[in-house]
Amino acid sequence: MPEPARRIREVLLVGRSTVGGHPMSELPHLVRPMMAVLRHGMPDDDDAYGWELKWDGVRAVAYVAGDRVTLMSRNDKDMSGSYPELAALGGMVTEPVVLDGEIITLRDGRPDFGLLQSRMHVRRPPARLVAAAPVLYYVFDLLHRDDRSLLGEPYTARREALEALGLDDDPVHTPPWWRGGGDAVLTASVEQGLEGVVGKPLTSRYLPGRRGPWIKVKNVRHQEVIVAGWTPGEGRRADMIGSLVLGVYDEHGLRYVGNVGTGFTEVSLRDLAGRLDPLRRETNPFDTTVPGVVARAAHWTEPELVGEVAFTEWTGDGHLRHPSWRGLRVDKRPEQVRREEAR
Repeated sequence: MPEPARRIREVLLVGRSTVGGHPMSELPHLVRPMMAVLRHGMPDDDDAYGWELKWDGVRAVAYVAGDRVTLMSRNDKDMSGSYPELAALGGMVTEPVVLDGEIITLRDGRPDFGLLQSRMHVRRPPARLVAAAPVLYYVFDLLHRDDRSLLGEPYTARREALEALGLDDDPVHTPPWWRGGGDAVLTASVEQGLEGVVGKPLTSRYLPGRRGPWIKVKNVRHQEVIVAGWTPGEGRRADMIGSLVLGVYDEHGLRYVGNVGTGFTEVSLRDLAGRLDPLRRETNPFDTTVPGVVARAAHWTEPELVGEVAFTEWTGDGHLRHPSWRGLRVDKRPEQVRREEAR
């Protein structure tokens, strides 16, 4: 088995164990995560990059000081209460640190975003939910250690310092990375049914809140979307939501990008109906044209809920082709949702 494929399989087969100072002021108050730019294919100089697997979960920056662990989302929300098992981080390091990583759940050895959905919306999950959908924290960057910032250090130095922490026991793991050889890592990720890869220039510093020079190459296309309304269902879904009306923001405001009517469970449809009902409004919230057949059937809502879809491609008129609902994204704000363009 090629080296990337073997190491990926080892990571996916991690076991689960039972999860049973310094003042926080020594750590920075808020470090926003650095983001990657989407690309269609590998760069010509892929040996200049460190390659990591792209994990299908929720991004989280962890602030750890003594037994205090704070998990912050991309939109600056404290998620610590939603994932109480990750408080174990407090006993896994001996000095204050700020870590960057992804919260995931595994089903049959693969990240399962649908299973993670059951945890994302629960601020204080009961023990039975934690047991039914346990999470892992996959750490891929070290941003601050004790009284020293590592933001200005190159990627290779930060990874070396991260691996020295020895975080490799449930519920926290440090996934592998590869120096160059991006094609082999991407191929192995496809074979293992993973989302894709992230490439980080070996000399790159960590730029909080910035997008690039990191890049990502996906095996499946995903897009964050804003729910701006819904249309009634037919047949067995006659008394339920049939499809969601979707938009993204651009320079013209809120733009219609299509409807999604697949990928739902009956539970998720009931949940969406409950969330959309108090957001009802009489007028169309879009700033661009909505097809008449959609506008005539739609029940409009305030554009406040953010979700994510999988899809095949963008059409010539800027609509999602064959979208399938993946779930809500409580870690994103509507104003952050833009069409993700590949370079």
